Formats: sequence, C-alpha cells, structure tokens
Amino acid sequence: MKKLDLLVIFSVLLLAVVPLAKVPSLFYTYACLYCFYLAMANMWNLVAGYAGLISLCPAAFVGLGGYTVILGTWFSLPWYLGLVLGGVVAALFAVLVSLPLFRLRGVYFTIGSFVVPEILKGIFLIWRPVGGTVYGRGAGYPIQGDALGQLTIYYLALGLAFLSLALVRRLSESPFGMAMRAIRDNESAAERCGVDTFKVKFEAFCISALVTGWAGGIYYLGQGYIEPLSGFGIQWLIAIMLSVIIGGRGTIGGPILGVGLFLFLYFLLTRYGELSLILQGSLLITIAIVVPQGLVGMVRKIKALLERRIAIYEIAQPKS
Repeated sequence: MKKLDLLVIFSVLLLAVVPLAKVPSLFYTYACLYCFYLAMANMWNLVAGYAGLISLCPAAFVGLGGYTVILGTWFSLPWYLGLVLGGVVAALFAVLVSLPLFRLRGVYFTIGSFVVPEILKGIFLIWRPVGGTVYGRGAGYPIQGDALGQLTIYYLALGLAFLSLALVRRLSESPFGMAMRAIRDNESAAERCGVDTFKVKFEAFCISALVTGWAGGIYYLGQGYIEPLSGFGIQWLIAIMLSVIIGGRGTIGGPILGVGLFLFLYFLLTRYGELSLILQGSLLITIAIVVPQGLVGMVRKIKALLERRIAIYEIAQPKS
C-alpha cells in the first residue's frame, strides 16, 4: 500500500470521527463542499485525465441527479432511493448522449459536449414535471418533507468522496486504466493495437456520469432546493476543470490538492460578485498555459531534478 493510500485512509477515518468532537457548524459546510467537488473532480479526471476525453457536460449530470432526488420527494419516494436513482438517471442520459457525441473527436467532441447542459437548462426552464404554472425564469422545486440533517449530508459526501478516490485508483491500475492512457496518448495507435476505444471511452463516460449524478443529488439534498440556472450552470464545469488542472490531470493526488486550492480561491473571489466566474475562467486558462502539468506534475519535476543533482554531486565527490 502506497503512502498516499495510507494518508487518504487515515484522513477519511479522522474526518469520520470528527463529529464526536464539538466542531463549529461552518466546518461541516466547508468539508461537505470539499467532498462534493472532490468526487466530481475525480470523475472528470477519470474521463479527461486518463482517457483524454475533454468532456464539458458534467453540469448535465449534476443537474439531473439533483432534480431526480428533489422531484422524487414530490412523489413520496424515500430520499435514499431518489439519490440512487439520480445517479442511474445521469448514467442513462450519458448512454443516450454518448451515441451522437462519440461520433465526434477532439475539439468537436468538446464543443458538442458543452451544448448538452445548456439544452437541459432550456428544457427545465419551461418544463414543470409535477404540474403548475411557471412564474418568471426558472422551474425550481423545493424538497418535500423534512430536510436531511447536516451530519447526514456530511457522511454521505465523505463516503462519496472516498468512493470516487477508490474507484479512480482501482481503475487506473487495471488493464482498463492502461487502455484509457493508450487512448489519451494516441487513439489511432490504440485502435491498431486492438483496444476497443469506443467501449473504453463509453464505460469511463458512464461511470463518471453515475458518480457525478450522486454528487449532485447529495448536494441538492443538502440545499433543499434546485432550479435550472444553478443545477445546470457553468459554475460546475469551471470548478471541476479548475480543480483538476490546478492539481494535475491523470494523477490521483491532483484533484485532492486542486479542490483545496480551488475552494480557497473561490471564497477569495466571491467578493467580486458576477466577475467571479470571469476571474476563475481567466485563472483556468493561465494555469493551463503556465503550469500545464499541475501542482503534482510540477512537484514531480522538481523532485526528479533534485534527485539528478544529488546523484551528480555524489558521483563527482572523490572516493576516499
């Protein structure tokens, strides 16, 4: 077991027993946000970092997961069944959109995927699934019945974050992970070597949608209300991409570091109101250009450079 695995397990166990101590309620708010974004960032990293599939539609899965669990309460569906169903709905939607999207490659796939959440946003702005009249712009719904407690949301978010980490770790070290990296490096060469590129990308895309849908469901269970502009908003895409690119694509530790730094920047930039998204987008482009390998990649390069310097120094020393 690697040091990072031990650190993650220790951190999860520590966070699991934190509620036994008296901690401020604000801690749960920050911890839940970190876990939500970590789960979603891990799934985007699985698709974009390992398979090289730059998808811009995670907001579609977040919104579908959230709407499913909230609307489920309107039909007296227990929240836990609605939550499970939210991930399934997101995964089934991924199956549906993958058929036309996977006919596109490269930047064409990326542009096509960006349109998906915008279409869903437009549909939900005018559609009332449980009837009623639309007032203004936004078919929003509150949760019906008693809202879940903060502690329940905390444990759900923590469990999902750990599940996403374990899933990415397991898949990345399997033959499936090798196939994803082969596609990322050279899809045409991977096809010539016998890799079923469509199947690999399809499975990674659907797994990502499933877990992202669960993250959206847990988030909106905690919020107690969902509406199209937030559920399918571009802020989800920027948050996920910024977290992964800051930390380092195609690495286990990248999203862990990236989400923490993203949340710090997020709360720092909220004072600028509507300019916040513009500033975050500008920061995303800057980091992608200046430090394309992310924090983890930069640390690895520095470590390798220091090791070479030390090796050269030791060789240059006269032997006694």
